Amino acid sequence: MHFTSYNFSMAIEWNEHRFSGGALALDMVNTVIYREMPDRRFDRFEDREEIPRFAEAAVRYRAEELGGAVLMPPGNETETGEMLSLREAINALFRRTAIEGAAVGAGALAAFLSRGAVLTHRLPPEMALPLGPDLREGKILPLGAAAFLSGLRLIQPERLSRIRVCPNCHWLYIDNSRNRSRRWCDMNVCGNRAKAKRHYERKRAGTGKDRASH
Repeated sequence: MHFTSYNFSMAIEWNEHRFSGGALALDMVNTVIYREMPDRRFDRFEDREEIPRFAEAAVRYRAEELGGAVLMPPGNETETGEMLSLREAINALFRRTAIEGAAVGAGALAAFLSRGAVLTHRLPPEMALPLGPDLREGKILPLGAAAFLSGLRLIQPERLSRIRVCPNCHWLYIDNSRNRSRRWCDMNVCGNRAKAKRHYERKRAGTGKDRASH
């Protein structure tokens, strides 16, 4: 049996593309790529050192959503496990809705709320939960709690109906286009890859026809 090997010593560039989800909750789900292909599935948080780097980048790329809050990564492996459980609950909650256009499942919603409660019920008063303009610049909020709140805000009919799955990398993203026609998480990355793939397949098909005629 063959397993793909990855070099975790190479740091990931947490650039704008890696925050194509449109909301922190979806960006966190998207730290796993190719979710629907077991042989290619890759969890960027397998390297625990990437979690604080993700949190630092999220402060930049999700500044409007976070309202100036600073994100605090998990402090130990137990907290990390709780955050990753929340990540998978967010994925389960929104992926089925995105694929099937179905209503939020009661079981998936219960799991999401339960995981979120684990991450938030011990927060001290100075880490009040609301995100957005009410937060003071520089306020500290745990990464997991922030992702939970972000997910809560997605459970609105208008936003929920705009969540999509990228057919290339399987990331979740919010389609904010006027006519809801956005197909890729990022046209400059997955869109271009799909165009290149179609071009290659057309060229290969044409070559096959030429060979068959000789």
